[in-house]
Amino acid sequence: MKIVCQNKKAYHEYHIDAKFEAGMVLTGPEVKSLRAGKANMRDGYVQIDDRGELKMFNVHISQYSYATHNPNEPMRARKLLMHKREIKKLIGKLQEKGLALIPLKIYFIENGKAKVELGLARGKKQYDKRATLKQRDSDRDIQRVMRRGSLGS
Repeated sequence: MKIVCQNKKAYHEYHIDAKFEAGMVLTGPEVKSLRAGKANMRDGYVQIDDRGELKMFNVHISQYSYATHNPNEPMRARKLLMHKREIKKLIGKLQEKGLALIPLKIYFIENGKAKVELGLARGKKQYDKRATLKQRDSDRDIQRVMRRGSLGS
């Protein structure tokens, strides 16, 4: 599995309740651009339209520089592919207040297909963000002390 890009900001801004995998409908130059690692999904989000299809918005996939015809629109809405029963389950979950569906990472699987990992997310409050940062700093300090202790003996 080759990871193209990750939405690191999502883990800071949201509690991720569940993760799902979806395929993406892409054009040829978009696939080439993803293979080159030219994607940004910082402000991306996913919505379910009235026909029951998943659409991903605000994910920037740069234009492939060597494409001579049919250049892609970098910020276009991209259709995502999931089984119908999974989409129905997501619709039920998204009816709850405060839940959103956001892309977490884009990657390629063994057979060369591009996939996106979606997270069912609940927004964090400001004090949750501070607590997460404090916990991460204390874990880092503990690891630093343990490394020094094991190297010194």
